[in-house]
Amino acid sequence: MTHTVLICDDDDDILAAIEIYLSQEGYDVVRAHDGAEAVAIIERQTVHLILLDVMMPVMDGITAAVRIRRLTNAPILFLSAKSEDADRILGLTIGGDDYITKPFKPAELIARVKAALRRYARLGGVDGPPQQATQGVWTTGGLTLDDNRKRVELDGEEVPLTALEYAILLLLMSNMDRVFSSAQIYEAVWGVPAFDVAKAVSVHIRHIRTKIEIDPKQPLYLKVIYGLGYKVVKLA
Repeated sequence: MTHTVLICDDDDDILAAIEIYLSQEGYDVVRAHDGAEAVAIIERQTVHLILLDVMMPVMDGITAAVRIRRLTNAPILFLSAKSEDADRILGLTIGGDDYITKPFKPAELIARVKAALRRYARLGGVDGPPQQATQGVWTTGGLTLDDNRKRVELDGEEVPLTALEYAILLLLMSNMDRVFSSAQIYEAVWGVPAFDVAKAVSVHIRHIRTKIEIDPKQPLYLKVIYGLGYKVVKLA
């Protein structure tokens, strides 16, 4: 299956360069010059991944991402300058999957795109049904992750998770009581080398906690081990 990638940036040179990189890898590419145009495209056609610049006229990338998340769960990768750190974290908070810092190397861009699409397909995105599960079922207290059905339940009620949140929780629950650093989580889940990823991982950990913990500030299941990383605790 050929994947369609939407690239959105107000710089024509960047659009042209990214289109060349992606086309060489066999992706269909659709261009947009601002967030409003990107939203309009997604409303009328299927897109499997979105590369979204943060700073744009008409509608910025953060605003566009909020609207895009109402239309699709396809991965959103933000393109941002190094000075836009706060915007990158905000982007992850409102539903982005990852960010790529400008200027970027073509190999890094392609690696992150491929990793995001693999993760999305594995968890039953628009690419097709989930792959056959091999892990099984893990339970701690009232929390259960059934990888056969790609389902998480808390006290018998389904917990809605994004593909990225599910992948993080799967890693931690299938290795209960083992501490994973932010870098280890990033490399295992995102599928690309980790560099300065602590904030990105912590944002997604907070998202998961709000969904699986009665009191996210005093978590029962997903614990932070200060200075070391995160773990899911095995309870009776």
